[in-house]
Amino acid sequence: MTGSKMSDETPYPVFLLSDHTGITVEKLARSLLSQFTGLEFDIHTIPFVDTAAALCSAVDRIDASAEAAGVPPLVFATLIDAPLREQLRGCRGTVFDIYAVLLGPVAEALHAEATPRRGQTHGGADNGYLDRIGALEFALATDDGVAVKRYQDADLILIGLSRSGKTPTSLYLALQYGLRAANDPLTEEDLDSPQLPGRLRSFRHKLIALRIEPERLHRVREQRRPGSRYASLEQCRREVRQFETMLAGLDIPVLDSSRMSIEELAASVVRMVRSEE
Repeated sequence: MTGSKMSDETPYPVFLLSDHTGITVEKLARSLLSQFTGLEFDIHTIPFVDTAAALCSAVDRIDASAEAAGVPPLVFATLIDAPLREQLRGCRGTVFDIYAVLLGPVAEALHAEATPRRGQTHGGADNGYLDRIGALEFALATDDGVAVKRYQDADLILIGLSRSGKTPTSLYLALQYGLRAANDPLTEEDLDSPQLPGRLRSFRHKLIALRIEPERLHRVREQRRPGSRYASLEQCRREVRQFETMLAGLDIPVLDSSRMSIEELAASVVRMVRSEE
């Protein structure tokens, strides 16, 4: 079965195993798999594989998938417990044991012995944990222009048209980087004037704009309110044109969200913020 190959139309089975939340292994695996353009993947994340029983259940799923697909699934794992990792190697998938591959070389480079514990990346041992929780609460409290009076406490303020990616980017900035990101949608009334709305003028030094192409904005809005004036291509073109006129008179950073993922947008925002520190 190892030598068999699936058709290009069939998604390749992938399993992501973690003894904690699965966030780390999912980020790494998805980043690696994204390099294989043209291939589709059927990804299954199995978190909290921290007992022999949980691992047996995961292995049963992997083996059943191997039988059904006719190929060994790819299995990415971040399991701390050595016996569990050894047990996983007996499954019918191709196992990529991330800790086994990386811990040894890192320990050798540091001339130190690792003392692995579950949940180290995301638990209370992380000094930035409370910062991220506080930043998340701030992002939720100031989402979509709510609580303008709290803008003075923001690390940055994302501005842009409705459905241009402001909310998910601000939440990601909070969870991943601990940044207090407010976001403010520019309404039709705001866009009637080429000037920055009054509520934002005193915070101009904190502003980062997210622009978007009209066609992309149209597709996104159609998913939310199909057939509406709000989602029409004509309306999207008008708003984008007005927003770009406003931006032309502002000396603020601008990012194009048309083809960037939330992760890419957030990383670009962080680079901008840190370059000003």
